[in-house]
Amino acid sequence: MRKVVNFNTKWAFTKLAESVPTEIDNRWEFVNLPHTWNGIDGQDGGNDYYRGRAYYAKPLNKSDLPKADKYYLEINGANSSADVYLNGKHLAHHDGGYSTWRVDITDMEEKNILVIAVDNSENDRVYPQMADFTFYGGLYRDVNIICVPSSHFELEYFGGKGIAVTPEIKGNDAEITVDAYLANSKVGQTVRYTVKNAEGEIAVSTEVADTKAVLNIENVHRWHGRRDPYLYTAEIELIDNGEVLDKVSARFGCRTFEIDPDKGFILNSEEYPLRGVCRHQDRENIGNALLKSHHIEDMDLICEVGATTIRLAHYQHDQFFYDLCDERGMVVWAEIPYISKHMPNGRENTISQMKELIIQNYNHPSIVVWGLSNEITIADFTPDQIDNHYVLNDLVHQMDKTRLTTLACESHCGKDYELVSLADTVSYNLYFGWYDGDISMNGPWMDDLHRMYPTLPVGCSEYGADARICWHNSNPTQGDYSEEYQAKYHEGLIKQFYTRKYMWATHVWNMFDFAVDARNFGGKAGWNYKGLVTADRKVRKDAFYAHKAWLSEEKFVHICSKRYVDRAENTTRVTVYSNCPEVELFANGESIGKQKAEDHFFYFDVPNVGETKLKAVAGDCTDESFIRKVDKINMDYVLKENAAILNWFDIDSPEEYFSLNDVVGEILANKKGAEVLKEFIQSFKGLEFFGIAVGDEMFKKMNSYTVVRFANRFGAERSITKEQLLELNRRLNKIRK
Repeated sequence: MRKVVNFNTKWAFTKLAESVPTEIDNRWEFVNLPHTWNGIDGQDGGNDYYRGRAYYAKPLNKSDLPKADKYYLEINGANSSADVYLNGKHLAHHDGGYSTWRVDITDMEEKNILVIAVDNSENDRVYPQMADFTFYGGLYRDVNIICVPSSHFELEYFGGKGIAVTPEIKGNDAEITVDAYLANSKVGQTVRYTVKNAEGEIAVSTEVADTKAVLNIENVHRWHGRRDPYLYTAEIELIDNGEVLDKVSARFGCRTFEIDPDKGFILNSEEYPLRGVCRHQDRENIGNALLKSHHIEDMDLICEVGATTIRLAHYQHDQFFYDLCDERGMVVWAEIPYISKHMPNGRENTISQMKELIIQNYNHPSIVVWGLSNEITIADFTPDQIDNHYVLNDLVHQMDKTRLTTLACESHCGKDYELVSLADTVSYNLYFGWYDGDISMNGPWMDDLHRMYPTLPVGCSEYGADARICWHNSNPTQGDYSEEYQAKYHEGLIKQFYTRKYMWATHVWNMFDFAVDARNFGGKAGWNYKGLVTADRKVRKDAFYAHKAWLSEEKFVHICSKRYVDRAENTTRVTVYSNCPEVELFANGESIGKQKAEDHFFYFDVPNVGETKLKAVAGDCTDESFIRKVDKINMDYVLKENAAILNWFDIDSPEEYFSLNDVVGEILANKKGAEVLKEFIQSFKGLEFFGIAVGDEMFKKMNSYTVVRFANRFGAERSITKEQLLELNRRLNKIRK
């Protein structure tokens, strides 16, 4: 009978060996799995984290294992390529850092040294190589040894479990097709197929000499997302002369779904809006070497915000997390790390990773779409790239006829690009209001896409704005990294996206702050700060509660900007989020007033005198905060850009006159202002900003940027000097608004 031995403890680890070691010496340190060598240097900025080869070694005594005919080493995540050696002999190589794979180690001796060489070096064969996240090296998921008899359920086919379950609902019943995949089977052996309900009771069972069985469940209990994530279990047993040789199982759910271009996602014939988040798997200080408790905490937070869907970006996630998605009723977009840049030498890797993704995750009812790629058009457009997508799309449809394909396009990719309509559905990564454009552009942009492709389901795969909880602003502006601007951004996007029923799914980028060692924004290098929750999972940012107000049924009230205590203005705006119909705000015990708001966002103007204790009341829910009047802006709340030519507070901004602190669009709307600004920018004609040539189209994209933000981002690469900007500011200071 199958036995699984966890092999996580006391591995010897080194990055110093020059060749495959055959013994453990004083160069090694001892670590437990899961482990990554980039938990610190992959998060501190500079894009200088160690990318190379490292070795894990561990003694293996055969006598310590259960007796069996065959032994397999199971590696659930080794980023990004790995080789397995037993007593110095090379046994296997694997490319792809996010999936399960296994190696036959049956021919071991009594005493052995097992070595796994893991390599996250740059290459042009294995995805990902270009992306906005850290590529942590290491054995960062469980390693097991699986002990099985000679005849057993398949272990070497793309990391699968040897069982595939395909439910088909017919009226009130469900027809369950179970495929069993056998290795070294013999004449006379049979397979017992059993389906159990969630309570563990046998619903139906049969025993046949076949690798396929069709079973019927009467009055089937459907898996219905977060409302009712009901799961059955299929078990298969390999039987020889009455003896059970091997046994595996898989949970599954019975549901129907369709994605309608006008009505959005439909689950079990009911409209079921998919509004949720994207998730990266890493954490502060430990990278992607997560424990089960970390996965559970992540899922708890995603459920708390009220999400109904998760885009698991941009790679295969831990099987434990897919299981949690099944249990909690999350509708999932699963994808491979075919991202940002097409590599002609990596085509084979996209195919092998897609096969692993589908075979290892076929039984999860939470998964409804397979993602072909993400922002693959951001670097280039080539015939080879297009052909690779057609091959992947056809492969997915051949392997899985029960699910659909999707694609995440980048907003600068034209709507008429060939790949947009290739998959069954398409979503776009839109950042109008953060990287370019303004907040109001997002909904109309989606409307145009919907009109252009009336029969294609369209959605938004990413949208977000960076915020650190230390930065605050009473007049939040695009690019200030304040918690207030992130909240303002999400208010606008929520009202635009959540009210457009045709959008088949919307996914916030991102649920959690995550590491990008190449980044240096927001005042602390190494991170993308678009998360609704901080990387350590300790702080829910205000934008978290904006989404919760629209999505969650758990009644609550939340006062925003709790971390913004010192305020200089005489009257300050206090924002409150709640899913209750009415909110009353009190300042030092006196009512500021009651408000009703169908959009769940409440705004109160509060006199700012001395110290004020704020209390919001919504039904039985309350929340409290505190503000204090100060004479001038507390600069501890203000981001000082590391590489900025100028900060906003260094600029003369006389009232009623323009300055670099005004937005491009407002200056362009003034005839004299437009002349001055265009004259300045035209000196850079022939150059590009975010891939857009200097000119009217660029101004349209950047019209919500302040001039100083635009100049800092554009000028850092184009040698705009501080003196040039101050001269431009002096000219703008002479133009009345």
